[in-house]
Amino acid sequence: MTKIKLCGLSRYEDIEAVNELKPDYIGFVFASWSKRYVSPDKAGELKALLDPEIKVVGVFVDEKPDRIAELLESSTIDMAQLHGSEDEEYIKGLRELTDKPLIKAFKISEKKDIMAAEESSADYVLLDSGTGTGNVFDWELLKGMKRPYFLAEGLSPDNVEEALRTLRPFAVDVSSGIETDGLKDKDKMKQFVSLVRGSETL
Repeated sequence: MTKIKLCGLSRYEDIEAVNELKPDYIGFVFASWSKRYVSPDKAGELKALLDPEIKVVGVFVDEKPDRIAELLESSTIDMAQLHGSEDEEYIKGLRELTDKPLIKAFKISEKKDIMAAEESSADYVLLDSGTGTGNVFDWELLKGMKRPYFLAEGLSPDNVEEALRTLRPFAVDVSSGIETDGLKDKDKMKQFVSLVRGSETL
């Protein structure tokens, strides 16, 4: 069954919604320049209200490893997503501080990017265009991908069924595609989750 990650949550009503919908993962963004940024304290408050079966992923961009490890070891988050230029040396160093699962994001624009993702030592890989525009990238590039992956960038209730039918990713990751006027929209969240769960019969 395809896993679901609803990313960029920041409000108490977002947590209420996901407790009903029960995705596999939610994401808190810790990049301070992001409009979806949450502070560690706010993340802790939100997680305390979250269904414990839902895993919390912290999203970081070139953050200091000790800060990530602190949030993992304090159980503020369950997993860390590295969304910057973090390389294998960085991952190795982070692993010396924590044994919690790591997701490394890869910007996919050509075939060599697929090779880099295949070889990553991270527990999971996430594939997107790295543009943050919310636009779908060329899924044809992913058809040779052998390793399970999180598919991100440009997903919404309008295209997630096509993505699942075409690629069969390990997980789908959505943020802007479940928003209205920059805020999470419970109806869109519900529609997205329903479509993914229903896709198992496709």
